[in-house]
Formats: sequence, C-alpha cells, structure tokens
Amino acid sequence: MSADYAVHGFGESPEVTLDDVPVRGELPRWLTGSLLRNGPGTFRVGTQRYRHWFDGLAMLHRFTIDDGRVSYANRFLETESYRAARDEGRIAYPEFATDPCRSLFARAMAVFDPQVTDSAKVNIARVAEHYLALAETPIQVEFDPETLRTVGVTGWDTSTFGRMTTVHPHLDEARHEAINLVTRYNAVSNYVFRRVDTRDPGLLQGETIASRPVREPSYIHSFGMSARHLVLVEFPLVVNPLALLLWLRPYIENFRWKPERGTRIHVFDRESGAHVRTMTADPFFAFHHVNAYDDEDGSVVVDLVAYDDASVIESFYLHRLAEPDVRIPPGTLRRLRIPLDGPDVRLHAEERSPMGIELPNVDYARFNTSPELRYVYGVGVRGERGFYDRLVKVDLAGGETATWHEADCYPGEGVFVGRPGRQAQDDGVVLSVVLDAAVGTSFLLVLDAASFTELARAELPHPVLLGYHGQFYGDRPSA
Repeated sequence: MSADYAVHGFGESPEVTLDDVPVRGELPRWLTGSLLRNGPGTFRVGTQRYRHWFDGLAMLHRFTIDDGRVSYANRFLETESYRAARDEGRIAYPEFATDPCRSLFARAMAVFDPQVTDSAKVNIARVAEHYLALAETPIQVEFDPETLRTVGVTGWDTSTFGRMTTVHPHLDEARHEAINLVTRYNAVSNYVFRRVDTRDPGLLQGETIASRPVREPSYIHSFGMSARHLVLVEFPLVVNPLALLLWLRPYIENFRWKPERGTRIHVFDRESGAHVRTMTADPFFAFHHVNAYDDEDGSVVVDLVAYDDASVIESFYLHRLAEPDVRIPPGTLRRLRIPLDGPDVRLHAEERSPMGIELPNVDYARFNTSPELRYVYGVGVRGERGFYDRLVKVDLAGGETATWHEADCYPGEGVFVGRPGRQAQDDGVVLSVVLDAAVGTSFLLVLDAASFTELARAELPHPVLLGYHGQFYGDRPSA
C-alpha cells in the first residue's frame, strides 16, 4: 500500500456541503434519490490515533442524484463520543480495538461505571421513516436524512453495558417487521432475537422472539433470516464475559479463536421463536450473511462470505494497513445447507465462487429470503497483496464473474439500485464511493450492473475515508 493511500484512506475528513458536484459521463435519467453512507470521519483525536479500521468517529455522507446532477454533504454524528473528543481533544470512549489511556484506578472504576462508544458508524437503516445510524453497541442514533443532523439516541434493546448487537438488522416490509440479534453478556450470556413492529410510530420498543443461553459468546456481525426461520451462525471466535467486564484490553482483543469448537448453527422458528435445531460445521468465520431461504427439501440454505479463520480482523489494524505488503485474507461465497430433521451430522460449507469478495450487496428488497437471488456485488483484491482495489459481481446461478478496477483506486461497498419496472435481476446500477489515492480525492462511481462498465462518476475535491455500509433511497431524502 502506498503512503498516499494510508494518508488519504485513514486520515481525517472536513465537514463540507457541495450543491453541484462535477459529473463525468451520463447518469441514467431514472436514477433519482440519495445514497447515504456511514463510516469513520477521522482516525485522529488531538495527538491520539485510533488503532483499527473499525474504530474512529462516525461521519454520515449524502450523495443526492436528481435530473443528472449530484450534490454532496457530510457531517459528523454528534454523539457523546464525538463531543468528548471535540471538547477534550482526546479519545474518551472505548472502541472496537482502541481503549482510552486510563489510570489503573480508572480501569478499576470502569467495572462499576462502564462506558462504551455511541459512535454509530457502521451501517444505516430506515425503519418506519426513522433513519438510523447503526453500531455494534445497541445504541442506534437517529438522524435527519436531508441535513444529516443528529436527532437523538434510540435502540431496540436497552443501551447498557454488557450488550452488543449486529449492524445488519433484517427488514421485512410485507410483515412490517425489523429484526435484530442482541448478545447479552453475563455469567451465563444469552443470544436474543428482538422484533419491532414498524407500524408503531414510537418504534424500537420491540419484543423478544427467541433466546439461547451461551457461556462463551461468539463475535457476531450479522445473522440469517429466511421466510420461516432465523439462523444464528456461532463462529469459534469467542469470549469469556468476565474479560469484558474487567476492561483490561479493547473489546475485540478479549476474543479467542477456538477451532476445536467448530461453527455452531442454531435455527429458530421465526414466528414462534422455538428452537428448531443446532448443528455443527467445520470451523470458519464470517462478517456478512448474503441470503437465506427455505428449500423444498425441508432444509434451510444460508449463503455468506466466509474465511477459514478470524485472522482477517488482525489485518485491519491501521499499522498493518500502512505496510506496503499488506495482505487481506480473501473471503469467499460459501453455502451451508442445514437439514431440519434427520441424523446429526457435521456440516461442510460449499464454496459458491473462488473469487475473493467482501461487503456483499444484493437486491435485498426483491430477493431477500428468496432462492431466486442470483447476483452478489462486493469488493475484492486483485493480487495477493494490497487492500480492496476492485468491485466484483458474482452470478450464483452460472458462476460467472465480472470486475471493475482502475489504477490506484480503492472502491467502497457497491450498492445495487434497480431500474424501476425491471425484468432482469441486474437491470440497474451499482454505486460505489471510490478513493483515488494517486490524487487524494474520491468520486461516486456509477456502473451499469449488467455489463459492469462505467456510466458516470461524480468527482469530489477531497477524499472520503474508507467506510463500510450505506443505503440508497429513491423517494427520500432530497437535497
């Protein structure tokens, strides 16, 4: 990785508003709406620096497209973590892999008065017209999608220490449901599925659907949902909850890889919450589920982006990302088929494509929980070394792949936006915020989803730090 890449991709972003971003190429006239993105806005506070790509202070981004024109704005999420950093000039709250410098006495007192970050920088969801910035702590921050102004803190589980949640809730508009998974740490911990009725204007009070006790909880970033089932894939990256209580090291550094446990897959009935079955698979790790569906043979099929172990987390420490020979382990699309009856056998994940992929994105609104889902979009690495430097498209039906890359460019998550009235699954565009390390700026890339060729790009005069997830909303917000 070049020094320019490290500076521009993991530095600091100013707050800006641009009413008219220069566009090269031609945007489809049907493409109207806003891409809302989330991610770190700075990796520095005063003289201190965060340690990991998953740390930092949250910043929201809005690219609004209308009649072939693009406007842009960004804004820090105004949380307690952000205000403390701004006012005190220091990192004040523990993050994923960064712990504030504290005295031994302060660390001891943290057992009685723990504080966790509210910097909700990982994903975005719209739930019953509430726009939420999502974090792994159960502290979701509502914001105004037009101004990006912070509205307030909310959450579908009590925002207290000892609870973590995934940043990929499942939304089912037909059933008016939002479902997420919470891990509650204690002497005997619990995995808890929570459901919210999205017709409730108060929102996020929610109810418990299902729960399962566990002594050594796993680090879980997402979960699977089919039409009839919830799927909890419990990787062998686990923690002794007492270690989290003592706060002797940053959150993720308390977890240990125990491959002898295997990967445990728990299936629950989505309606009643009843536990259906638990099976064990070969050990592997994953951040992201892609899709799950109920098959005609009576099994539940789960697709995810998987790794042989959890070393990918280690590779995202900033000092490693700054090394010229940085290597990001490639995740691959793998499929688990979970029989709901029959003998208790060890499962093996089937590789669906050998192409390395991460940050998977699909036509979620139309094909989540469907066996007909065909195309998966993501980022990948072209060679054996380097950071994510290409966009990829995988055809689950035929196995074909397509890629986009450009020298010194590092794309973020590719978000699929379908053409209204489309028949083909890939009739639409893929949007990605791309860092051009050669010149130190970023641009919004618009690819034709079918051919995977460039249609247009909107060029910013500054870099956008490398973030994680976002959503496109075609009706709201507007500039």
